[in-house]
Amino acid sequence: MSEMAASALLFSKYVLIILSLAMMLRCLRSMLSESYEPEVWAYIRCGNTRIPVHHWENTIGSAASADIRIERQKVRRIHAVLTRSDRGVWHIQDVFSKGGVWINGQSVRNLGGATVHNGDVINLGGNVVTFLDITNKQYQSSQSKRTNAGKSVAPSVTLLELTVFQIFLVVQHMLFCAEEELPPIALSFMTLILLEWCCFVLMKLIDRSGFEIETIAFYLTTLGLSVAASSTPEDLYKQTVLIAVSVILFLISGWWLRNLKRCTAVRFAVAAAALALMAVNVVASEEVLGAKNWLSFWGYSFQPSEFVKYAFIYAGSSTLDRLYRRRNLYGFIVFSAACVVALALIGDFGTALIFFTSFLVMSFMRSGSIATVFLAVSGALLAGFLAVSVKPYIAQRFASWGHVWEDVYNTGYQQTRAMSAAASGGLFGKGAGAGWLKDVIAANTDMVFALICEEQGLIIGICAVLAVLTLGFFAFRSASHCRSAFYGIAACTAMSMLLVQLALNVFGSLDILPFTGVTFPFVSRGGSSLMSCWLLMSFIKSADNRRGASFAVRNIREIPENDEEAAE
Repeated sequence: MSEMAASALLFSKYVLIILSLAMMLRCLRSMLSESYEPEVWAYIRCGNTRIPVHHWENTIGSAASADIRIERQKVRRIHAVLTRSDRGVWHIQDVFSKGGVWINGQSVRNLGGATVHNGDVINLGGNVVTFLDITNKQYQSSQSKRTNAGKSVAPSVTLLELTVFQIFLVVQHMLFCAEEELPPIALSFMTLILLEWCCFVLMKLIDRSGFEIETIAFYLTTLGLSVAASSTPEDLYKQTVLIAVSVILFLISGWWLRNLKRCTAVRFAVAAAALALMAVNVVASEEVLGAKNWLSFWGYSFQPSEFVKYAFIYAGSSTLDRLYRRRNLYGFIVFSAACVVALALIGDFGTALIFFTSFLVMSFMRSGSIATVFLAVSGALLAGFLAVSVKPYIAQRFASWGHVWEDVYNTGYQQTRAMSAAASGGLFGKGAGAGWLKDVIAANTDMVFALICEEQGLIIGICAVLAVLTLGFFAFRSASHCRSAFYGIAACTAMSMLLVQLALNVFGSLDILPFTGVTFPFVSRGGSSLMSCWLLMSFIKSADNRRGASFAVRNIREIPENDEEAAE
């Protein structure tokens, strides 16, 4: 390498690190430091106090966790559920309370519910409160007092930093790639840049100012495209198409999630489709490295379990008025068990673990029962013991855990190479395309974190981890501010999937956890995982209830005035 090329490489390394840190800090500041200003949809007058109603779905009770807290005698911890439809009709349900619920003197039967109008008197176990609805004009007035998302940190500047980051990545690839590989590398990065700016302009056109979630997803996708450019440059055109399809699926899913009634109406159909897809996977899939989890059509291979992730969350999430119907929880448990059993049959231990962890998160959010979670964990330990006993390659991975250096040419081959490559990259990396780990089998999927550390350095590797953690903190923080429990449960479960996937990939390749062959979110080369990650982002986007932040959250003027329009 010439002196000029060496100087360009060194300069680009510093620029990439500075831009990565700057982007992460800007996203952290915008997503986590801005104070949440809740929406106000109605009021409950209790004596001389007016309690604001901040959600479309609210629990009423004396518990500290209740959305509308009324600390009076005979008011149960969770006494009733107050919900709002897309068209503004309020409904109240009695949640098996001993004291009962009455509207204007008429009893509300358990789970039957009754419509609530402005000025109606609600009796909760002998305690009288008044429901006060607000008009659209009053809502718009309260909305005008809320701060727009992205006001403190301009998203356009962060996206510009990402664009410069991508340009310098191309510069690094130019220094190490073969001459015939340069056109597909340059074209794929140019397409990605055009795609992210088109997405940003689209959000501006529909009056949305929050773009942090998309920026983080595009940053991780950029690292994934760089991994593909280093390891399989011949597949870059295909990878670019898959990225475009992933973003389109994200937009379509976000649009679909805008209508809560429409979402909940097809949950059972989505669950049935997921089970059918898993059944096809069990019967017709091909075995790769011990796991029978690949289907091939017309020259393209995909993993059905990646798409079932989205369906699993979609079908398992529920609105608040349905959470207290135990048959819904039991149905979800049966559905979850079917998915995990199917994954066990095909030998995909890592994905089964992701599904099970997500099940624990969702079942606790749906039931609030530690006993349910404990029972599920006990069953999982038994199932895990049986899986290790029946599947020899799983037992072998557990046996080699913590002992990979004892057999570097067999059971420890991949992990010892991954750790050596990551260490050789140091803080600043060798440069995009300059590493040797890319030639080791599954380096661009199962050991992609080590590949990033080798080529881009430990600092950018940590930034990639921090990007996923930022999404996680944001999703869990947003859950309590969502209009519906459906969005909150979906967002938290989606992030639990991504976080477990992240931990298994990073710690597995470094021999801190057993090696499961799970990919790094967004970054690993492959279409199924990438599309799945972008689809999961739509759940996190739908939970972002800041003003003007999410295209998946409708403004009051965008909400139809009748049920027929809402169903369209």
